[in-house]
Amino acid sequence: MGMSKFVAYVGTYTHENSIGIHVYDVDPNTGIFTERGVEPINNASDLDVSRDGKFLYSIEDEGVASFSIDKNGDLKKINQANIGGMRGCCVTCDSKRRYLFVGGFHDGRVTMMKLNEDGSIEGVADGIFHQGVAISSHDRRLDHPKVSSVRLTPDEKFLLAADYGLNQVKVYELDYENGKMRLCDNIHTNLDSCPRAQKFSADGRFLYILGELTNEIEVYAYSLKDGKPDFEQIQAIPSLDNANLSDLSSELVISDDGKYVYVSIDGFHGVSWFARDEKTGLLTHKGQEPTSGYFPKSMAVLPGGKYIVMLNHDSDEMRTFIVDHKTETILMMNFPIKINKPNSIRIVEIP
Repeated sequence: MGMSKFVAYVGTYTHENSIGIHVYDVDPNTGIFTERGVEPINNASDLDVSRDGKFLYSIEDEGVASFSIDKNGDLKKINQANIGGMRGCCVTCDSKRRYLFVGGFHDGRVTMMKLNEDGSIEGVADGIFHQGVAISSHDRRLDHPKVSSVRLTPDEKFLLAADYGLNQVKVYELDYENGKMRLCDNIHTNLDSCPRAQKFSADGRFLYILGELTNEIEVYAYSLKDGKPDFEQIQAIPSLDNANLSDLSSELVISDDGKYVYVSIDGFHGVSWFARDEKTGLLTHKGQEPTSGYFPKSMAVLPGGKYIVMLNHDSDEMRTFIVDHKTETILMMNFPIKINKPNSIRIVEIP
């Protein structure tokens, strides 16, 4: 990987023994993580790093918090702000650091928060509570709005708020000048899917939505038609062979080269992976393996694509695996990294 330096930020739940966001030096050639410190914060369940790599934003019990990232990759807290609702679940910011977007799992609220030039959070600009109930065949999870992830479209004209409880992804048109969101579309995911995670391909042409309960990846072609977003489902593929209701697909990531998609699966205690056709966006299942731990909530592909790291939430550890796509296998490497209740990871290149 040349002379590049990489740092990983791992958010944890702090109701037991952890105290916040763990900071690691990462060697993508060996998959080795070396801890350098912990930044105190309450229940950093989700993180996002600004596109310029200067700031990190985190969910916390008090709302959201901002941190500066120095030239070595260390964190320093700037401020925190209330989000105007119950505790948040997920967070993302736009590439120009104008606004921070927060999804609330407990109250079904999407919040748009103004950011200042110095990286600090000014406060709430707009907030919308989702309403309604889902059509469900059997499951109690689909009983009231629960925003499980927020994601900007690649052109950043729209915000996608996946609602686990309503079984849909709401699409908001963004007014950056006035700090407003306007509902303009709904993506109705498959019956009882409980959309959990969503990712766009790097070229912006395809959207991948992971259903927790159906254990499916729904693939959508994305385009603009007369300035309006258009999503067409082109595939729905099981995230796991012989899946059942207790498997519960959790996180979806795409490799930097766009050739592979990985899914962490709670109840299976493992990972499943797919080859991705870059022209058509379609997926082909290639393998699945347990990850020697319990309930992997999140994961990441290390730069270069040689390794993946799994956050085994309930067994309080991270584990790295080397990926061999020729033999379609993964092999655990290095010693497990002990960390209490890891839940979110971001790997950043430090110039």
